[in-house]
Amino acid sequence: MQTRTIGGSGIEASVIGLGTWAIGGWMWGGTDEARSIAAIQASVDEGVTLIDTAPAYGQGLAEEIVGKALVGRRDKVVLATKCGLVWHTRKGNHFFDYEGRPVHRYLGRDAIIHEVEQSLKRLGTDYIDHYITHWQDPTTPIAETMEALETLKAQGKIRSIGASNTEPADVEAYLAAGQLDAVQEEYSMVKRGLETDMLPLCRDKGVSVLSYSSLALGLLSGKMGPERVFEGDDQRKDNPLFSQANRQKVAGLMTAISPIAEAQGATLAQTVIAWTVSRPGVTFSLCGARDAAQATENAKAGRLRLSQEDIETINRAAAAHLGDMAA
Repeated sequence: MQTRTIGGSGIEASVIGLGTWAIGGWMWGGTDEARSIAAIQASVDEGVTLIDTAPAYGQGLAEEIVGKALVGRRDKVVLATKCGLVWHTRKGNHFFDYEGRPVHRYLGRDAIIHEVEQSLKRLGTDYIDHYITHWQDPTTPIAETMEALETLKAQGKIRSIGASNTEPADVEAYLAAGQLDAVQEEYSMVKRGLETDMLPLCRDKGVSVLSYSSLALGLLSGKMGPERVFEGDDQRKDNPLFSQANRQKVAGLMTAISPIAEAQGATLAQTVIAWTVSRPGVTFSLCGARDAAQATENAKAGRLRLSQEDIETINRAAAAHLGDMAA
């Protein structure tokens, strides 16, 4: 398993991380605790050391499941969680409602101090390796947010600082206020906006980039055929990215890159993930998994070594088949 360092923190983690949004169940059609625990433990067994979660994933449910899964394994992982989406207060900006309850974006010092204690309790640990502001709060100066995070770091409750869903100006503001080790942003073959400004900025400043939705919510997994039907609260049901026309285009991409996957003895999903972490400036790829088989498959992508020729072939195939989808 390849490993890389999170910014200037000195913390090393596997290039493949396990994302646990789906494990929280919300917007993914529910969850199965036993299968979720098996997925987390299978990831660790396969060499994944980076586990990413958040209070907002099921309003604490994902963190609780991660905590249960890591009993006796806490020292084997780099544990990341988040703050900034709150339901214990109505300060900040209203973001969405969860089961009729308002959730706000708020990164004031009082909320951060409250949230970290709740996360530590749910996760069953006394420290968090990487603590991330989940969504940015325009009502709180970043300097105030960073001061609270730096205090937690001095207390040993967190070991490094990250920010998610940011703009380049946010990154600059964090860097002006303290040590920002990483950003966590959506990036995939169909979501490549980071290449314009964020990736060059982070490379220049020594900030790591954690890519989430590297498989575009499963669209790029090689298993999402045009016939798939989404039901219930599955967020993909009404997502235009998952139109049948787009899934046909992705099928063309998968056909084009299948010889590379076969030569590597890899699945299509593993090939896409390996391509993701080969991109200049992308440090880690967070991949969701809801059972042990998915987790094992994703983890093995961290052992793939694509040649430059492979990468160029994939780039050409992506441009040919996904050109008008990429944003």
